[in-house]
Amino acid sequence: MKRIDETRLETDLQYRVEYLAEFMGFTPDDVAAIHGAAEVLAPVVPTLVDAVYDKLFGYDATKRHFVPRQTGYDGELPDSLDSLRQDHEMIQFRKSHLARYLVTLVTKPFDSKMFVYLNRVGEMHTPHAGSAELDVPLVQMNALLGFVADALTATILSLGLERRTEEQTLRAFGKLLWMQNDLVTRHYQARPASRRHPLTAVARVR
Repeated sequence: MKRIDETRLETDLQYRVEYLAEFMGFTPDDVAAIHGAAEVLAPVVPTLVDAVYDKLFGYDATKRHFVPRQTGYDGELPDSLDSLRQDHEMIQFRKSHLARYLVTLVTKPFDSKMFVYLNRVGEMHTPHAGSAELDVPLVQMNALLGFVADALTATILSLGLERRTEEQTLRAFGKLLWMQNDLVTRHYQARPASRRHPLTAVARVR
């Protein structure tokens, strides 16, 4: 039986990611399957982004988080929740970030920069990083990740991939999104002193 340092799981990003990858069986074969889907998934990224924002704009509990200023955006702010439309400059700014995130998943190596980035995705939706006004409740983050997971699954199933490739791709993305979910939820727990600063050393998935 392998011994796990549970305290270290909460303070060492590298150790946490390696544990998650080993436990879930996220291997280089999964990375290869994800990267192999890049050519067919990249063209549908704009459609996926629009679908996500249609969903987010369908509920006041999720749409309201786009009224305060977003980190990195210096343009005009929307007047109100009701007047905010998807063609607003700030929403276009946010859409470009989501598109970049999806492209990153299928094109970039799963090395230290990737997992620091995925960890940052979770942190930036809390007041612990970025805008102090942005504080997205965990239930909304879980709802969003669940929607994205289902949208990706539906997209992959629609591509007409060879059966074995389709299975490998679906399983690989399933593991990856569960890892992303963990790197979101960890920022909603009590923050040990050693986790109050960015962590930068994460090993490549072996």
